[in-house]
Amino acid sequence: MNRRTAVNIGFAVVAVMGVVFSPSDAQKEAKSASALLPEPVVTHAASADGAGQRIEHGEWILGVDEARSHLHSQHHPHKVLETRRVPGPFEAPAMTEVKDFALAKDELDVINPGPGEYVHVMEGQRHGYRNLTVGITYTAPGGALPMHTHQGEESHVLLKGQKILYALGDKIFVKEGPYIVNIPPMVPHSFQNLDSEVANWSSSFPPMCGSTMS
Repeated sequence: MNRRTAVNIGFAVVAVMGVVFSPSDAQKEAKSASALLPEPVVTHAASADGAGQRIEHGEWILGVDEARSHLHSQHHPHKVLETRRVPGPFEAPAMTEVKDFALAKDELDVINPGPGEYVHVMEGQRHGYRNLTVGITYTAPGGALPMHTHQGEESHVLLKGQKILYALGDKIFVKEGPYIVNIPPMVPHSFQNLDSEVANWSSSFPPMCGSTMS
């Protein structure tokens, strides 16, 4: 299967996922019962600041110029990838102190890329990493992401025995933790928490990774 076929199939799965990902009454009740874990607070509010940054869901979304979008559409059926980053300026750490190497979760920026999905994200270049960005999720019962893709590969690591529904390319499957899921570059994917409790897993991918939501 070539890349174009995989992408076409992946986006076709969106319609199926729309049905599968619709929370049932039981999932809504489970989510309500799990209220003992408060939702994280997104670090950066939606805005368009003086520097022209478009901020949505706590992420700085870099626009795509018209020329690049037109060129992309001549060769690919999917939308051009947009780059998402953590907003705000930063100074790379010297990596000489313990605080440069070790971060508590509450020191990380929080984004909200989907319903019931929050991520404490360690954007690599902000914290001395050259080739890695790491996130710790708060995925509520029934929480899910829209179908999306990345330019680089991604991995999910879940340690608890919880069930997560995945759409990965043309495959839909349920995986029960502990597990590691490998998501290859440019493969459309999504997921939903089927458990009655909040799921916290670790995701990792290359920094400055482009993505597009469908």
